[in-house]
Amino acid sequence: MFENLSDRLQKILKNLRGQGKLTEGNIQEALKEVRMALLEADVHYKIAKDFVAGIASRAVGQEVMQSLTPGQQVVKIVNEALTELMGGQAAPIKFAGRVPASVMLVGLQGSGKTTTAAKLARKISQEKRRPCLVPADIYRPAAIDQLMTLGKQLQLPVFPASPSQKPEDIARESFAFAREHNCDTLLVDTAGRLHVDTELMDELRRLKEILQPSEILLVADAMTGQDAVQVAGTFHETLGITGVILTKLDGDARGGAALSIRGVTQCPIKFIGIGEKLDALEVFHPERMSSRILGMGDVLSIIEKAQQAIDENEAEALVHKFRDDTFSLEDFRKQIRQIKKLGSLESILSMLPGMGMLKELKKMQVDEKEFVRMEAIINSMTKLERQNVDIINAGRRRRIANGSGTTVQDVNRLINSYSEARKMMRQMMGMSGGKKKKGKGKRKKAFFPF
Repeated sequence: MFENLSDRLQKILKNLRGQGKLTEGNIQEALKEVRMALLEADVHYKIAKDFVAGIASRAVGQEVMQSLTPGQQVVKIVNEALTELMGGQAAPIKFAGRVPASVMLVGLQGSGKTTTAAKLARKISQEKRRPCLVPADIYRPAAIDQLMTLGKQLQLPVFPASPSQKPEDIARESFAFAREHNCDTLLVDTAGRLHVDTELMDELRRLKEILQPSEILLVADAMTGQDAVQVAGTFHETLGITGVILTKLDGDARGGAALSIRGVTQCPIKFIGIGEKLDALEVFHPERMSSRILGMGDVLSIIEKAQQAIDENEAEALVHKFRDDTFSLEDFRKQIRQIKKLGSLESILSMLPGMGMLKELKKMQVDEKEFVRMEAIINSMTKLERQNVDIINAGRRRRIANGSGTTVQDVNRLINSYSEARKMMRQMMGMSGGKKKKGKGKRKKAFFPF
């Protein structure tokens, strides 16, 4: 989403390198371009103006730090300013007050409230909480059925609301239902409108009085740009929202909403939606997002994704297989499946430090279907073939290709990738020709097949 802004800022900062001191002249020229880049990214004009003024006051006249070049000094200042603009640090969701604690999800129609409610339920259930979904949108056709279906997928209780009920009655009755099902959290999916109106706000105020929520989270569509900022301001004035969930950040929005909402409302962005699936909701880390925008990478997010996707026991068993040189195509298939859990390769690569500055990467189209083909090829092999790749001759390769709907060239490419993975891991493990060398180093866990 921040691709264009990231490109512009990185080019601007690169031009400042090689100068011995940050003077008013060279910094002001760069900041004019920074301001234009922010405005083109749909950042609110006042936010852009204040942001640039803040950087200028900190950067002009500063001597270069002993260990940094001038360009790195500016990057440090801009990184800190971007992080502050987006909230400084991650803001965890709070569960306080009455039990069960309640969280209201509010926003305009079409912003993704219902799906986000289910995503949030999945998220907090992983944190040892027991959420109950409450469908309080009686106006949108099938809104209640949609939440019921999502709750069933998550195996979480959903209050059995009816379109004939009033939202206020649903809110009152949901507390007893939650207690009966041993739930400690109510996630209330409220009604939306195409535009903010008095009737909607009056209803939300009444729900707030009944629920006494610990959090009122505005679900805002990042694709709407400045409209999202205006909507956030209106909801905050009326209800006193405590946080924002930005949806559709996987789209081609210019990113201005994410940078502006915090500045306009002073409410933190708590989560971001990055896809349609129920696991596509992430905690918003301002410092990590700032690093990604400036091309400095986001290694911590990669580590967290890996920890969630990689089974520790399987990783340990894989180490032994590499050490014993018994790594088979069945193990290779497991690694492919684990990599797929990490998300798209393009999103993972974009988090690596410096990778955002490579034009070749931006032009590269990663074929996500390659993993599907690889897995299909391995599935078409016999158990003996998966255990011993050396027996796969030309005739077997043709049969495997026909059975997997691929070509012999695809089969050859897979086998070559597998062989390269084995060769690489032999070298990492201090092995040669399948025999262990003396004085081998510490164990190294690996989960990428190439």
